[in-house]
Amino acid sequence: MAFFIPKNMEFLPEVIEDYATTHTTEESQLLAALNRETWANVMIPRMLSGHLQGRILSLFSKLVSPENILEIGTYTGYSALCLAEGLKPNGSLHTLDNNEECTYVANRYFKKSNFSKNIIQHIGDALEIIPNLNYNFQLAFIDADKKNYSNYFDAIIEKMDIGGLIIADNVLWSGKVTKQEKDYETIALDKYNKKMLNSDRVETLLLPVRDGLMISRKIK
Repeated sequence: MAFFIPKNMEFLPEVIEDYATTHTTEESQLLAALNRETWANVMIPRMLSGHLQGRILSLFSKLVSPENILEIGTYTGYSALCLAEGLKPNGSLHTLDNNEECTYVANRYFKKSNFSKNIIQHIGDALEIIPNLNYNFQLAFIDADKKNYSNYFDAIIEKMDIGGLIIADNVLWSGKVTKQEKDYETIALDKYNKKMLNSDRVETLLLPVRDGLMISRKIK
């Protein structure tokens, strides 16, 4: 994944952010280690979901209790490990990325986790891989190149069960979606947000958490 990440992704005052994190269930030791390694050794560490958002993903997954999860954008694997916490015992999580360096880091941590047999990594172009995944999904997480968010939705919606959740990250793009003048990636994200709002196939909630999480539930 090679794309620009805005510097200022948090909208709440730091003291509020810290209070929220302090009053949220702690991340596991494995996740904490992955967090530290990503910030120490990997380019653009702000792409990591992190503690608060990770617990949100984990909770949504536990509420859905999915048989199969699709993740578009592995990065170093933090979000995948959080999402896997809600999998049914024999469930699968398919995570897609085209960055072999980052996915190598992710693979090391997947092997250390309790989900080593559940997480399946796919390296390559997501839009080419998704049509060949013969699964129904109950949960999907989109966190890859922003210009393709709408294309990713179109690629996965038929594979989602009714009631399944599609969660998309970075949909506020440091608030740039609210600006009059928008760059290419911001236009693409604004298009995705409006697409979700106007689609009759999903009901949608945009959460102003970190850099914005769009939660879309398939209803049709």
